[in-house]
Amino acid sequence: MTRSEQHPPKTTDPVRPAWLTWTVRAVAAAGLAVVAWACATAWAAVVHGHPAYAVWLAVTAVVCALVLWRSTRPRPAHRGWRRAADVVLVVGAALWIAATAWLRPFSAVEPALTALESDAQVTVTESPTRIELTPADGGDGTAVFFQPGAKVEARAYAAVLRPLAEAGHTVVVAQQPLGIAFLATGAFDDARARHPEAEQWVVGGHSLGGVVASADADAADEPDDGSAPAVGLLLYASYPNGDVSTSLTAAVQSISASQDGLSTPATIDASRSTLPAGSSFTVVDGAVHAFFGDYGPQPGDGVPTISHDDAREQISAASVRFVDSLAD
Repeated sequence: MTRSEQHPPKTTDPVRPAWLTWTVRAVAAAGLAVVAWACATAWAAVVHGHPAYAVWLAVTAVVCALVLWRSTRPRPAHRGWRRAADVVLVVGAALWIAATAWLRPFSAVEPALTALESDAQVTVTESPTRIELTPADGGDGTAVFFQPGAKVEARAYAAVLRPLAEAGHTVVVAQQPLGIAFLATGAFDDARARHPEAEQWVVGGHSLGGVVASADADAADEPDDGSAPAVGLLLYASYPNGDVSTSLTAAVQSISASQDGLSTPATIDASRSTLPAGSSFTVVDGAVHAFFGDYGPQPGDGVPTISHDDAREQISAASVRFVDSLAD
């Protein structure tokens, strides 16, 4: 027996193809870049908002860094279904990173930030799940619960809602996980539990937040558990997801904008049939979707023909009139 027959040459396992390795690296690098971009452009919203997005960013960064490091080490090639699984994982990672970018919140800007300062009239408290504006004298028996629009930082509504607190009504604004109102459907019940002194509630919301607020108001207008009822529904550029015209007994005030490019005037007009007869509709002429909060321009929105300050004043005034009418 020859030496070569005694010691056959070792075979080298095939390694992962270069195209797959570089694709993995590109996706991981993109993930780190998106996390850095989100932190650089919306850091205040990440820090002051619900912790879910901060955790999302941290997990994304750690996983992407780990994947990028491991991609520098030789990896065996997978074949058949395992190769297909590798491709599916890469596609899934790319979709996750796209979602990370899409979920970046709209950050609050002035005058909302100044409106968050406590003074002799209103005490402002912030927590990971809510922002509360409480009248200095404790407020009357009518409180307001508010759901922000999709991806909009809760602090962005401080300026438009503060006049309600100055008028004597406790205001609770939900801090939504990932900025999505559908992930904060239990927030209204939490607010009622935290404020047993409130005898009745007005539930409100902006855009997607108004959709969830409509469902909350519909479920709580005649509670059978002894909790404080929802006597009003305050919609900012929003409408219900379904017909509540016969089931909802709470009063309704819909405030919309004539130049809104997202909740368009036609859409708001079509919602009239889904709301109870006698619902009130106020149109702020010249305003746009983003004027219901203070978070800068929003993609897809219309072009305003009045100032943001003018629109905010009208929205706040209409809101105070509505809530006051229910408190009398």
